[in-house]
Amino acid sequence: MSNNRVEELESTVAELESTVEGLTDELIEAKERIRVLEAELDAETPTRVPDRRVEAEAEDEAEAEPETTQEAEPDDVAEAAADAEADDDSQDEAEDSGSDDIIVA
Repeated sequence: MSNNRVEELESTVAELESTVEGLTDELIEAKERIRVLEAELDAETPTRVPDRRVEAEAEDEAEAEPETTQEAEPDDVAEAAADAEADDDSQDEAEDSGSDDIIVA
């Protein structure tokens, strides 16, 4: 019986050793893949700090430059005023022709 027990223990130890070897190989491969991915990530996307600095400089320049406004053409002003007046008239007519049944005496 002790001989059988020794064989079981040796078999268990052999299984555990092969499991440890397999896990070690997987760990080594995973670390290598991580290194490759990190290297690709570093090569593709530089840090965002320079982008922020460039954006901040652009904002500073935009604030320093005075804004220019364009003056509307007289024809455009007259047309916009006519449109606004027409809109006001149509709203007044819609309100007057409403079917309110309230009568104030």
